[in-house]
This record gives sequence, C-alpha cells and structure tokens, in this order.
Amino acid sequence: MKQVAAALVKAKKSFGAALKSKVNPAFRSKYADLAACLDAVEQPCIDAGLFLYQETFEDATGVTVETVFLHESGDSLRCGKLHVPAAKQDPQGYGSALSYARRYSLMAACGIAAEDDDGNAASNVQQKPQPVADKPFDLPAALDWIKKGATTEQVKERGRKAYAKATNNEERERIAALVEELEQAALAAA
Repeated sequence: MKQVAAALVKAKKSFGAALKSKVNPAFRSKYADLAACLDAVEQPCIDAGLFLYQETFEDATGVTVETVFLHESGDSLRCGKLHVPAAKQDPQGYGSALSYARRYSLMAACGIAAEDDDGNAASNVQQKPQPVADKPFDLPAALDWIKKGATTEQVKERGRKAYAKATNNEERERIAALVEELEQAALAAA
C-alpha cells in the first residue's frame, strides 16, 4: 500500500482540471465529458507507475462503479463504490447513469474538478431556505413533471425546482440523473 500511495501523491502533483470542452446546445451549457476527465489524470498516473481502471457491478436500479489504482508493484487502491440510479430502466437510462458515475467516481478518486466548476451555483440552490410543504415530496410525480418540460430550458428549471424540494440525497441523485439523461438525449437529437 505504501508504494501505491507514494505513486498517487506523485501523480496528483501533475493532475490538471477536467476541461469543460463539450457544449450542450440544448441546455446552453459546457461540461467535462469522460474523455476530458481521463485526459486530466491518465498520463500522470502512467508516469507514476499507476494503471487506472473502473469496475462496474450488477445493479437492478442503476449503475455502480468503483475507480481502482493498480501500481506496477501489484499493490492496488480501491476508491469506493459510487451508485447512480438510472432515471429510466432502458439502455439510454443506464448508459447516461454509467457515463455520469464514471466521471464523478474518477474525479472524486483523483481529487480533481471540472474547469469553471459550477459548484457554487449548486450549493446556492441547496442553501435556500425550504418552505414548509403541505404534503411529502413525491419523487415519481416530480420526475414525470420534469419530463413534460416543453423546452430544454424548462426541463432544467423544473429539475432545479424539484432538486430544491427533494428530501434526501437519493432523490436528488435521481433528479440529477434524469436531467443529465435528457441533456444527453437532446445532444443526440441535435
């Protein structure tokens, strides 16, 4: 374990930011795709004697990914499993969840962020005081409401509103995965 830790520290010194080089015209936003995340860390890992890979695990409701560093000595470091629920139980839903899980597992394992990270905007949404609800949050109804957005901007706005009303991280993950899936579908259709 000492060798893999030392190599990871050496590699970390050369990690770059994941560049937000992809543009989603439907949502008018930039994002760092999986290739940009890998570009930021792969060569420094190789130079330090580390091989980076991601394992996937069977999952009935989404995808589970774990990023693993394998050192040339044979030592390895497993970085913990990340589960992302699939917004829809079809190949597109699982594919979107897999892409999302791989990117975020990799960025968390390597301690990198996307360039121009909009984390401040996301944290502002979470810090708003929540009004007292008359009835409990209904995730299936919220997901259906998001899907019925007439435009991509409306889908994003509905996603933000539902995210703000969600009562736990699982609900927030499902909402984020659906918006991501709809964003990917809009890109594919463009």
